[in-house]
Amino acid sequence: MRRFLILVLVVLVAVGVVLSRTMHLHSGATSPTASGSPTTTSTTPAPIAPLTGLPDPGGAALRRPALTIKIENTPEALPQWGVAQADVVYEEIVNGGITRLAAVFNSQAPGKVGPVRSVRPTDTQVVYPLGGIFAFSGGAPYAIASIQTAPVKLVDESSAGNAMFRDPNLLAPHNLFARAPLLFKFGGTPVPPPALFTYRAPGQAVTGPKVARVVVPFPSIYPVTWTWDAATGSWDRTLFGQPDVTGTGQRESPQNVVVMEVNYVNGVGTFTSYANLQGSGPVTVFTDGHEETGTWSRGSSESDVIHYDGSNGQPIALTPGQTWVELLDNAVTPQVTH
Repeated sequence: MRRFLILVLVVLVAVGVVLSRTMHLHSGATSPTASGSPTTTSTTPAPIAPLTGLPDPGGAALRRPALTIKIENTPEALPQWGVAQADVVYEEIVNGGITRLAAVFNSQAPGKVGPVRSVRPTDTQVVYPLGGIFAFSGGAPYAIASIQTAPVKLVDESSAGNAMFRDPNLLAPHNLFARAPLLFKFGGTPVPPPALFTYRAPGQAVTGPKVARVVVPFPSIYPVTWTWDAATGSWDRTLFGQPDVTGTGQRESPQNVVVMEVNYVNGVGTFTSYANLQGSGPVTVFTDGHEETGTWSRGSSESDVIHYDGSNGQPIALTPGQTWVELLDNAVTPQVTH
């Protein structure tokens, strides 16, 4: 009987040790490693893409430079490809009063972007602080001379190899397209671009008045309408009187629209015209269904990043996501519907 009682006690003690150890592990406490040292579980925040303010779990945006691609914006060029995947899109007035896009890619690299078109002098001021790669079809001597002063790797149709291609089903010059993943390989040392904007923290409110729609009055047939879509938290783009939809069927609808009122040197629509992005001027930022007015400013160096400050002198905070920057002639102002 005595031996039986001793055996029972041994079994009970062993069971108690196992139960205690199991409860300890499931309580979330540290557990010993093979070496006897405790380990803890921690979550490292995802890196932030510099041109969108969005989490970049794979960290791709920090391992490659900015890639700016010139894109045609005429009726004959539609639908465009890849623009919805750009981090930032600049819309500028070029010769003849038409508009053209400079789409900046960093966090994403679509396989088809375009139609790719030629360089203009405004592009030099856009890409100077970004650096990286500038891709275009070609250009007039005065425009080439201008972009050659910027600290970017130039890739045109003649030097792109299979990073650009012509679609035989479309008419030239509206049929040249780029492959962003292959263009990124021209970048050499992967230096990520600087942040261009300030972004709101989670839960941070926007203080400006609510806006339903804004028209950016570019010349001729090129005015753009942006309509707030509360369901998607973005601004639907309308161009030439119809929804602006990409070649993949995606509506152009960024989280932010920044309207900079700038001086076009040498006049609007002339061959040598360009938007002067040095100095300062009025800016209107449309974000989260609201309007915030203030001033854009840039230091004396072309490499300086443009700052956007509200009437209180503090940086205007954007919604993390894609941003379109409209380079509007300062003789006109955006037409806002509240």
